[in-house]
Amino acid sequence: MANRHLARSTVLQTLFEWDFNGQKPTDDLELILERDVLEFAPGIGDTAFMRELLRSILEKRGDIDMIIEKAAPDWPLNKISIVDRNVLRIGLYELLFADKNEVPEKVAINEAIELAKTYGGENSGKFVNGVLGSVYKELGEPGKDVVSKKSKRKNDVPFEKMLIQKLGGAVVYARDGSDVYLALVHDIFGHWTLSKGKIEVDENVEQGTIREIKEELGVDIVIKEQLGKNEYVASDPEKGKIRKQVNYFLGETKFETLKLGTSGGLDDARWFKMADIVSLNIYNDILPIVTKAVNILLQDKK
Repeated sequence: MANRHLARSTVLQTLFEWDFNGQKPTDDLELILERDVLEFAPGIGDTAFMRELLRSILEKRGDIDMIIEKAAPDWPLNKISIVDRNVLRIGLYELLFADKNEVPEKVAINEAIELAKTYGGENSGKFVNGVLGSVYKELGEPGKDVVSKKSKRKNDVPFEKMLIQKLGGAVVYARDGSDVYLALVHDIFGHWTLSKGKIEVDENVEQGTIREIKEELGVDIVIKEQLGKNEYVASDPEKGKIRKQVNYFLGETKFETLKLGTSGGLDDARWFKMADIVSLNIYNDILPIVTKAVNILLQDKK
């Protein structure tokens, strides 16, 4: 077993003990780590790596836990097993915050999956793979071409046979005098994006979009027209790869205070004048939708 993998395993043992005992702030985690090194990794020479990894995970734990909630919305954090929860903390820290020259994205994901398979339950590897795969997809799959692609696995589901999940989203706008404002939400990956959510089985797309915007932004919208559709493949911790089909609309509301919902994965919601949109960090696949909405609204002002 490679030293770094053994080091991560030992850090997992320490996090497990700390989490199992109620995450007490008074716990001296370095003492726990030292004890675990003696028990699980005697003679290992990479203790500096372990101490730094443990310290960094705890420092970023709030952000990491929010990302877990976004990537696995059907699994409240306290319902995820202690092993899986802390494997995800290790994997997400290394995927998002570690030096990529030392820990490339693919290594971070593969190491976490191996930890889950070794120490978790029967489905832990699949669950961790699904969560980290979802986050990796959101990041734009950096470094995916660095390692040669593996041949397609026999149990991979063809694109046309993947489960389809319907979502609805909107470019929400409001008028305040002669000014037009757009409502955007900010996610924990550092992007401003459009409010969107799942369409329930008993709803049509427009009804579901209106409901989701109300839940996420706290405003009622009137849908004016459809702006377009996006489709992408995401990894679900339980269902595997699924096709997410998003219908985007132009929706008008009153210029009033936005009230960010509690769906997870978002940390802000704000109004922006249309001219300010160009300076924001926005996902590339969202830009055409926003641009189309802005052009429509500019035509309406003439």
